Amino acid sequence: MQGLSYGAFAGSKLVPQTNRVAHFIRLSAHRAARGRRLPRRHFHIYKSHVVHSWLSKVASVPMSWRHRHWLLVGIVLTAVAIIGLIAPRGANATRDPIASEFITLNLPVPPLPSSDEQNTVASASADVEWQTVTVQSGQTVGSIFRGQGVSGNVLQSLLQDPANTNALVRIHPGEEFAFAHAADGHLTALRFDRDEKNQVTVTFDAAGVHQDVAARDVERRTEVAHGVVTDSLFDAANRAGMDDAMVIKLADAFGYDIDFAQDLRPGDSFTVIYDSVWREGEKLRDGDILAAYFVNRGKRFSAIRYADGRGATMFYSADGRPLRKSFLRTPVEFTRISSFFSHARMHPILGRMRAHQGVDYAAPTGTPVHAAGDGRIVFRGWQNGYGNVVIIDHGRHYSTLYGHMSRFASERVGQRVSQGQTIGYVGMTGLATGPHLHYEFRVDGVHRNPLTVTLPKPEPLPATELARFKQQSAPMLAKLDKLDSLQLASAK
Repeated sequence: MQGLSYGAFAGSKLVPQTNRVAHFIRLSAHRAARGRRLPRRHFHIYKSHVVHSWLSKVASVPMSWRHRHWLLVGIVLTAVAIIGLIAPRGANATRDPIASEFITLNLPVPPLPSSDEQNTVASASADVEWQTVTVQSGQTVGSIFRGQGVSGNVLQSLLQDPANTNALVRIHPGEEFAFAHAADGHLTALRFDRDEKNQVTVTFDAAGVHQDVAARDVERRTEVAHGVVTDSLFDAANRAGMDDAMVIKLADAFGYDIDFAQDLRPGDSFTVIYDSVWREGEKLRDGDILAAYFVNRGKRFSAIRYADGRGATMFYSADGRPLRKSFLRTPVEFTRISSFFSHARMHPILGRMRAHQGVDYAAPTGTPVHAAGDGRIVFRGWQNGYGNVVIIDHGRHYSTLYGHMSRFASERVGQRVSQGQTIGYVGMTGLATGPHLHYEFRVDGVHRNPLTVTLPKPEPLPATELARFKQQSAPMLAKLDKLDSLQLASAK
């Protein structure tokens, strides 16, 4: 039977060798198909059978083939081992060295907040909704607080702190108060600015009213402006980015040399360096004029802000002379001059010619009247024709008279007053056809025209102060000159 090429199969039938191979292939395919149809729970049995079949096949291959494969596997494993030894060292070379020593510091632990502070924080951080109320003209803080449900007792307790008086009593249109209401609508906190640098937050809880003051950063920024007068000074300044308050400051600085009611002409120009006040990125207002040029009728005037050694701040000319003259040209803000100085004028009420020994400034009733210079009140009362009158003796042969006032200020006879101080209010007492101020200027008792009289010059800075002034003003003057030159170049 060993030499036969036929084998026994299927009982007594003899099948040739080629038929056995074909039958083996069909049997394998049948087994594979049956394996694919096995339930998933027998997958591990099928898997072990496959692995066993693969290992049997590997074991049946010639030994030389297995040696080559094991050699290749050995080479790969050796390469991986070498790379594993080298790579970590290379990777460590790119890392920053790690300190092997540590320092332990005993830092103090901040104390826990008190119960009151905890209540305040809890109240302020509750789920609230802030509502901002802007002060309108005619409103009081009492009416605003009542509208937001703040009781009078709370307002009274806040006013007990003197630092809150100005912020809560002297309120102005445009100022803001903020109120926080909880989800159920009851008031939990309110907030207001005590001043530009401090904000007050008031919280309410079962323990009472709590007030917290927070400082706010305020900075001053330097700004420049240049304008040319076409219609009015206000229009020119507004086009240059200056607000009306800054225009008043500009007029006050040059008011001793320029009569802005009469002397201003189209083509006059100004260059101003001033600062502005900012808080937390928001501009609050324009600040003070630092330096300025004003060209009026072709003549250039300069004004430099300077604080002397005593702390007194004034405007000075470029050569160090105070711009503040001994006397104001116009002691009232007027709308027009209704009557000029004259030796012969037809009196509007008496109907006959008589000298008019002063200047009449028409202004609304109640407009403040200011002292033209430092001095002492020598008369305060009624004079025929002039009505309510105040006379001030300024010393050095000078005196001034103010007539037709509706009422006086609080100053009395013998009391000293300062230049610009309010001494009364415009009216039409005495012989007057309309509200105005009758203003007289006298030298040794002789009436002079207030609009043309030569006023005494103020005393210049002492030598030591003058040197300090020039050192501080030089950068400002250089900046003004540069700005002027740039404006002239751009105008060409």
